[in-house]
Amino acid sequence: MNTPFEETVEKVDLCVVGGGIAGMLAAISAARHGASVALMHDRPVLGGNASSEIRMWLCGCAGRNNHETGIIEDLQLDNCFFNPYRNFSIWDTILFGAVREEPRISLHLNCSCNSAKMDGDRIVSVTGWQTTTQKWRTIEATCFADCSGDSILAPLTGAEYRVGREAREEFGESLAQEKADRRTMGMSCLIQARETTSPQPFTPPPWAHSYPDASMLKPSLAHFDHHNNYWWLELGGMGDSIADTEVVRDELLRTALGVWDHYKNHSDGAAANWALDWLGFLPGKRESRRLIGDLILTQKDIMEDRVFPDAVAYGGWPLDDHDPHGFEGKTPSNVSIPLKRPYQIPYRCLYSRNIANLFFAGRNISVSHVALSSARVMCTCGIIGQAVGTAAATAIRHGDTPRGVFERHLGELRQTLLDDDCYIPGVRREVPSPALHARLEGDVYGDIENLRNGIDRPIGDIDNGASIRPGGCVSYLFDEPKAVEEARIILDSDLARLDASKINIRSNYAIKYDPLKMPAPLARDLRVEICETDGTWRTAARITDNRRRLIRVPLGAETTGIRLVPERLWGGDAPCHLFAFDFR
Repeated sequence: MNTPFEETVEKVDLCVVGGGIAGMLAAISAARHGASVALMHDRPVLGGNASSEIRMWLCGCAGRNNHETGIIEDLQLDNCFFNPYRNFSIWDTILFGAVREEPRISLHLNCSCNSAKMDGDRIVSVTGWQTTTQKWRTIEATCFADCSGDSILAPLTGAEYRVGREAREEFGESLAQEKADRRTMGMSCLIQARETTSPQPFTPPPWAHSYPDASMLKPSLAHFDHHNNYWWLELGGMGDSIADTEVVRDELLRTALGVWDHYKNHSDGAAANWALDWLGFLPGKRESRRLIGDLILTQKDIMEDRVFPDAVAYGGWPLDDHDPHGFEGKTPSNVSIPLKRPYQIPYRCLYSRNIANLFFAGRNISVSHVALSSARVMCTCGIIGQAVGTAAATAIRHGDTPRGVFERHLGELRQTLLDDDCYIPGVRREVPSPALHARLEGDVYGDIENLRNGIDRPIGDIDNGASIRPGGCVSYLFDEPKAVEEARIILDSDLARLDASKINIRSNYAIKYDPLKMPAPLARDLRVEICETDGTWRTAARITDNRRRLIRVPLGAETTGIRLVPERLWGGDAPCHLFAFDFR
């Protein structure tokens, strides 16, 4: 590169472009499975739409017991533990730490990917400009994952993509438009307010829009509600959701300040003691380019509960299509159609059909516009990212391609995801044979066999778990000594929670509010013991202040038995509820 600025070159197994929730989880999961990873992100903080720069809630599959697990649940449990007062800057540190704690990840923040080198249908390297160091960062890799949201690698590599809304007849989607167009869901600049003990005046800047009359706003938006996260401050769907971003941002700022002026000076007084605390300058996007894989997921796939042989993730947010006119539209801001149950997301939607070594995860996966209206939410994007990172590590380990994983290593990929506490509807985890054939006993409430049935969460009305009183135990006993490598435990982190406010950071800062708490049924302190050949039990590991559903306990011991002893829960003295206890 002919430039006066320094260029660094790094060689890794996987390069992930984009450090939102999907990109983070792709990088973390690949690194945990042995791949060297470079994560290139164009912002100073990780998290994308969930970061302090945008401040959108983490949302995912709706319904009781449907919450996403795996790494995304770990992040939310860490947020409960380290960030009880729900501060977005502390949340940033949790996301930063999750990446920085992985020794196989090199992190390049403030680095905007703007070129790629190709060899036929393969990406050889990508290069980004890092504004803070004034250096060009070139990453050479075996595989690449576009988790940038806007699919920056599509125009740089020639990866096939589409933009906008399909015609109804293309996929037989009843919710699609009669004719195809390039309109999208818009983008939002959010605001946050803080409650005080006295009236707070507000004078808008002269360039803000003015909405003195409630009739100028949609009826549901005309009055202040401190539980609202202002997602409906949305524009940009009628134009180009990439090229027009700067213009749309300016208009969103004028709109947001005008709405706050309405609440403060022209409404019913509900906002009298509230002050505007924060205004986002980086729009949060819902839709732009969608890359094309070997399969495109559609509305019919979602609503008809199609079963895919290559399912690796799931969704369950409503079909939630937003009016491209956004705030300026005359119709409702969105049309939300709840789903009866979670739907499968197939692996073939997560890699390029024409670029041989390109994965993708996030809101840019291979789906129709209607399907995107559900699959775009961040917890869904997160588990897709974990699937992609795991698939990339699988491809690298076998010297294969993304498509080759589908053709030759799909069973391995799916079982690895299940073993990492990622739920795939309709797919059962293969419990190691030694655990299936050992004698399992304990003083438990419920069916003790649930702990090795390969289903690590409730499904509908079936609990799939068992409970143990603190101080009690559940044990595997062997007729003769066995070499045990590790114990695997899945605890209950309250997947039944329905209220997003119990886990998310606040939209507005009220004087009185409930801090975040660790889930009550989750075991706080526990120990794993092994039985010596003389029949005595000794503690092999003790875990205190636990904040994980999935616990792996390395043992590496010759033993005649192992047992789990919960000591204390986060929620008091109730029985410890768990879904799995087995070993290999």
